Amino acid sequence: MDSGNIIKRATRREILQATGVVAGGWALSHIFPKEIAGATPRFAQQGGTPPGDALAAARARFGKVPISSTKLSDNLTLLMGPGGNVVVLNGKDGKLLVDTFTQLAWDRFKKTLDEISNAPVKLAIDSHWHWDHTDNNANVRSAGATLIAHENTLKRLKETHDLDVIGLHFDPSPENALPQRTFKESYQMNFSGEHVALGHLAPAHTDSDIYIHFQKANVLHMGDVFFNGIYSYIDKETNGSIGGMIAGTTKMLAMVDNETKIVPGHGPLGNKTDLRMFRDMLVTVRGRIRKLKSSGKSLEEAVAAKPLSDLDPVWGKGVLNGDAFVHVVYTTL
Repeated sequence: MDSGNIIKRATRREILQATGVVAGGWALSHIFPKEIAGATPRFAQQGGTPPGDALAAARARFGKVPISSTKLSDNLTLLMGPGGNVVVLNGKDGKLLVDTFTQLAWDRFKKTLDEISNAPVKLAIDSHWHWDHTDNNANVRSAGATLIAHENTLKRLKETHDLDVIGLHFDPSPENALPQRTFKESYQMNFSGEHVALGHLAPAHTDSDIYIHFQKANVLHMGDVFFNGIYSYIDKETNGSIGGMIAGTTKMLAMVDNETKIVPGHGPLGNKTDLRMFRDMLVTVRGRIRKLKSSGKSLEEAVAAKPLSDLDPVWGKGVLNGDAFVHVVYTTL
């Protein structure tokens, strides 16, 4: 039986389901507890699941994930768990957050912040517009924080979105969840003993990506332009591309040194070596899939060719498996 012909005749939805898109649903053992990792949840809509129900189910899964804490410096703490990685800057001016976890984790998130200190949350920064990084925007604003983000994050949060591959639908965010302060290229501030530099990255994971550099502590938060040790999701619906991801990681490699602590959007705390390995993987994958696409292979044929089979044991254990990453890269070339 010619499996290639079967794939070519399949619908796009069937292909995504068959390849196990978003395999493991962020189920990395170092991010999620074993009971969730073992369940291998998927964020892609299954069968006829309504989009709203799919998002509610995703929020429910994330809401159960424990929060772990790692000190990065005297006044910086990395929190990992129910959403994209969060960095907390704590000091005399209050607290500054980078990203805000997901909605159903808010009570535990607030408790964790209070355990760091009784200082109020004064500022919160969105690394980009995606829900698993901005879902508590309204709660941090209600707690008294001013939200800062790139101007495209504000734009995207005001829109309706249906994300390719992961199959989730988003309505526009309410007014009280929107950033109050935005910038175009860069933004710098002194806060609680740190000089914090924010910079826009040309469209990479999305067109709203920024980096957040805590210069005194030599800590860099890259948002989802860096997935440490795993294939990354790229949001073509808001202008993300594999080329942009490579350009963004290359730019950050030139900024950091061997002592820089690099916080990815997902995955464990990294360093320059980890970031270089991720960038080099992206370059390798782009080359292989570009070759298939240039030769006239359709998306379905490119997936069937299994061009990443040798990379999957290392990189395919998280957000996306190899077949799904072929889909992501092919459609963003």
